Amino acid sequence: MIGFLIFPEFQLLDAAGPISVFEIARRHTPDAPRVITIATTAGAVRSSSGIEMLARNLRSASSVTTLFVAGGEGVEAAALCETTIAFIQRLASRGVRIASVCNGAYLLAQAGLLDGRCATTHWSCTRDFIGRYPKVRLEPDQIFIRDDHVWTSAGITAGIDLALAMIAQDHGEEVSQATARQLVLYHRRSGGQSQFSTLLELKTPNGRFGGLLSWVRENLDAHLTVEALAERAGLSTRHFVRSFTAETGSTPTKAVERLRVEVARERVQSSGEAIERVAETTGFRDPERMRRAFIRAFGQPPQSLRRSARSAGEAAGRS
Repeated sequence: MIGFLIFPEFQLLDAAGPISVFEIARRHTPDAPRVITIATTAGAVRSSSGIEMLARNLRSASSVTTLFVAGGEGVEAAALCETTIAFIQRLASRGVRIASVCNGAYLLAQAGLLDGRCATTHWSCTRDFIGRYPKVRLEPDQIFIRDDHVWTSAGITAGIDLALAMIAQDHGEEVSQATARQLVLYHRRSGGQSQFSTLLELKTPNGRFGGLLSWVRENLDAHLTVEALAERAGLSTRHFVRSFTAETGSTPTKAVERLRVEVARERVQSSGEAIERVAETTGFRDPERMRRAFIRAFGQPPQSLRRSARSAGEAAGRS
């Protein structure tokens, strides 16, 4: 049985997203466990959106083998609740697999479960989380992380990726992929994927240059000079540079590099593709040019990021 721990002012999608994953997985395999929601007090629990979920009391968790802890605006109050923290600690001592979604990691950290472990949470919490829990090896630029039987995920929808990864571990990749297709997800994001999106970080990713940026991301190996982009946008080079920079907060050249780095990083970390091939097909052409771009963006060359991703994957496989 999988339990979802919620509390007043929890984030609805932190619970509802992963719950839907496990619900749909049951359509593809009879072995998928049932799901229950639990809280310190049984009854309706109000989310931050005002929508309520019905929860059972903590005593109903006696058969829980996996515990998901939601995040949300009410997480600080929940972290101060001795009953909640003791409950998490008790289940952890039983060997229950425990996962947090978004800033639900605060509850796991407060319970001491993350001391000495690698973990992640929503990127906006990074500075505060590190200040409060210095014993945690926080990796803020990750979708989700597994360290032994403790899993943590980034903001909100990353809980869906974590749940799909659990389905893959428990019931196989085929069931996980079928579940993702039913959810109409493009693909399941790997744990090592960055929380950040270049297109979302631009000031107006869906403004008048939104179509151009989407085209660039799909054609990174093209000759993406400023002149070529201006021509595609139907503007003079000078007008294009001025307008693009004002609207997006980035120069065209910098935006193209960020998109190339983003796609190249995903391929470097998730595949065994030769570094030279990645550089060629993402438009860097020269591996040295890509290496310099990686160092500017991440402080590490591609090979180091690949080694770190492989080490994390091997550690997860051993646990």
